[in-house]
Amino acid sequence: MHCREAEVFQAFSDKTRLKIIKLLKNKGPLGVNELSKALGITPSAVSQHLKALRYVGIVRNRRQGYFLPYELDHANMLHCKQLLSEICSCGCLGSCREHQGKEQGSKNLELLTRREEVLKNELKELKKKIKTLQSKEV
Repeated sequence: MHCREAEVFQAFSDKTRLKIIKLLKNKGPLGVNELSKALGITPSAVSQHLKALRYVGIVRNRRQGYFLPYELDHANMLHCKQLLSEICSCGCLGSCREHQGKEQGSKNLELLTRREEVLKNELKELKKKIKTLQSKEV
């Protein structure tokens, strides 16, 4: 990440930018016009938001002929996650939900069970992505 961390988190403070990040995360690389239609805003507005996200290293683009798709820079997104983990007040490195559950006594099992489901779903999605990538290599 080539900018100060404060600038990165400032870029996250805009609702439209968060929507762009979610769209790119869920749908993969998209062009300005596709993002514009999905968000219901002008391509010019999308371009301004992408410029801010690109400046802090959250998104990147690679020209493919006339098409200029934008995608998340996963390495920098991971860096953001690590920054948040470092400043977590309980020192749990991201497992705050389990830590909070310990303080709440009887709700601990419920929180851990929910967390287990989230992790199972994440693993399922990861396995799908791996299969997709493997099938493209063949």
